[in-house]
Amino acid sequence: MNPFHYTKPDSVQDAVHLAGPASRFIAGGTNLLDLMKENITRPQHLIDITGLPLREVTETASGGLMIGALVSNADLAWHPLIEQRYPLLSQAILAGASPQLRNMASTGGNLLQRTRCYYFYDAGVPCNKREPGSGCPAREGLNRIHAILGASAQCVATHPSDMCVALAALEAVVHVQGREGARTIEFADFHRLPGDAPERDNQLADDELITAVELPAAGFSAHSHYLKIRDRASYAFALVSVAAALDMNGPIIGEARLALGGVAHKPWRDKGVEAWLAGKPASLETFSAAADALLKDAKPLEHNAFKVQLAHRAIIRALSDAAQGGHA
Repeated sequence: MNPFHYTKPDSVQDAVHLAGPASRFIAGGTNLLDLMKENITRPQHLIDITGLPLREVTETASGGLMIGALVSNADLAWHPLIEQRYPLLSQAILAGASPQLRNMASTGGNLLQRTRCYYFYDAGVPCNKREPGSGCPAREGLNRIHAILGASAQCVATHPSDMCVALAALEAVVHVQGREGARTIEFADFHRLPGDAPERDNQLADDELITAVELPAAGFSAHSHYLKIRDRASYAFALVSVAAALDMNGPIIGEARLALGGVAHKPWRDKGVEAWLAGKPASLETFSAAADALLKDAKPLEHNAFKVQLAHRAIIRALSDAAQGGHA
């Protein structure tokens, strides 16, 4: 770990004015400290934001919720309003990490997790995410956990968060503050596909700090389900995960939201497939056709072709459980 300067500002304005290309904000540090210890990330300046007033969950005028960036994953998952109105989010958070990590990890930090890849976390091998232009050994190497959708010649890593898959399905909005002022980013636009710049995981500028995540009023509380398929029952990243949320009119789907995790560089949605589901009966045939459409552009690698069929089955199961009110 390289030497670094440490500052703990008293306000959001002070924090963003301290930020720059060589700095990192730190809250729980559950991902950043690992990256620093492995010399993957070498910030010259750590800006400790744990003293900022960003720990509240409040109701919005439109009927949604505003979640402060420093609300811990544990507090968020068990918050009464989240459990009641957004059980999909609670379920996704509790599927991730361990109780100890959820106690430390923050809402904003969860969004900023770096994508998971054996080669990215090994400083002894090339990686386009660490050193653009150095190569992507995962494409020809061990790629069992890697992307089947939205990848590029430069990177096939996958986004690790469970919480973000649910936030994508719920169409959350990210509130950020920088030196130029505040702005909002639709969740679908927050994370990036790798393209030719895999070193950039999201759309934040170097000086921008996540201050809150806003949930819209529609929480799909009656018909939602988060399904995570992993190698072991606890503390493992998803091979495939599905956040399914439905608004039902009897046996007919009124509105559908569907997001996948473990398959791409960001939570994966296809609004065309969601629109197609509207007005269809909640049947296995409908859900299978939706899975076919959502996975039609999948491009598996040598060791992860199983993910296509796994995702297909997971989509059908998650939608079926959501239709039956299976969020518990």
